[in-house]
Amino acid sequence: MEKKIMLTGDRPTGKLHLGHYVGSLKNRVEMQNSGKYKPYIFISDLQALTDNARDPEKIRKSLIEVALDYLSVGIDPEKSVVFVQSQIPELAELTMYYMNLVSLGRLKRNPTIKTEMKDKGYDNNVPVGFLTYPISQAADITAFDAEIVPGGVDQEPIIEQDREIVRAFNSIYGDTLVEPKLIVPENKICQRLPGIDGKSKMSKSLNNCIYLSDSKEVVKQKVMSMYTDPNHIRVEDPGDVKNNVVFKYLEAFATDEHFVKYLPEYKNLDELKKHYQKGGLGDVKIKKFLINVLEEILEPIREKRHYYEEHLDFVYDMLEKGSREARKKAQEVLHRVRKAIGVEYFENKNLKYNRDEN
Repeated sequence: MEKKIMLTGDRPTGKLHLGHYVGSLKNRVEMQNSGKYKPYIFISDLQALTDNARDPEKIRKSLIEVALDYLSVGIDPEKSVVFVQSQIPELAELTMYYMNLVSLGRLKRNPTIKTEMKDKGYDNNVPVGFLTYPISQAADITAFDAEIVPGGVDQEPIIEQDREIVRAFNSIYGDTLVEPKLIVPENKICQRLPGIDGKSKMSKSLNNCIYLSDSKEVVKQKVMSMYTDPNHIRVEDPGDVKNNVVFKYLEAFATDEHFVKYLPEYKNLDELKKHYQKGGLGDVKIKKFLINVLEEILEPIREKRHYYEEHLDFVYDMLEKGSREARKKAQEVLHRVRKAIGVEYFENKNLKYNRDEN
């Protein structure tokens, strides 16, 4: 059976957090281990430069952190091609070709780009590279013939624009590019994990994250500071679970097995919610339960990370080898694109002159 090509990546602007884990990383590892996919997983340092061009050192330092996070969650370089975006110059040429197929107005209408521009206060001062992010991403995806892209729901508008680019290219130049499909987690909470402060999204810039590399002590501190229900002042008070961050995290991470291990007086999360809503259940108890649940997930990740921190030569080697392999694939696709457009002028003496046509 021919494996489907999967591509996904992360911007190296800091360490990865639980939002990344449930939003995409966990999916990647499962798909990688299923044997049904050929995964290409990249560190998108060029995309990170679009809004960090004046601080390249931040990206350089974060690049190895992201690579360590990949290995710690179970990304296996024997099964996945792990590479660095800037080491594939073919992506820049593909981006240039695709720029001719997208209008400025269409880029500005992209909901994800509009939201991020507003969050960053760009308005008319937006860097061109940042605005053209969807075009760059289309190059990333099509350069590897990727059919599957695991990610969060906020990526859907960008993936849709990528599909538009593919359709436009194929319509003009013939069937050349593969149209991608976004795969998001089935659990809606995992699609957009909130920050520990109750904000709508866990974000490095908002400093409301639990990082995969956080120590046990730091995780405990962050969970105990989590936003719950401001009206749940006394244990006997009825509590709100709908807008309660602790319960949202339990929805994302807790299983029935966790209740058997750490909170056997409740069969499952539904029973815990009912008790909290009725009153008589304190925030400290549910937070301690969440700490146990998260530690079961994070401790193995932490141990693997510590191992690879002591074996950085392996990490560098993984990125170098992966980048070489990824570039070979991108070169093949770029050649196909150039032939479709007709700019391989000197291949088989394709550059012709007809006096009668001039």
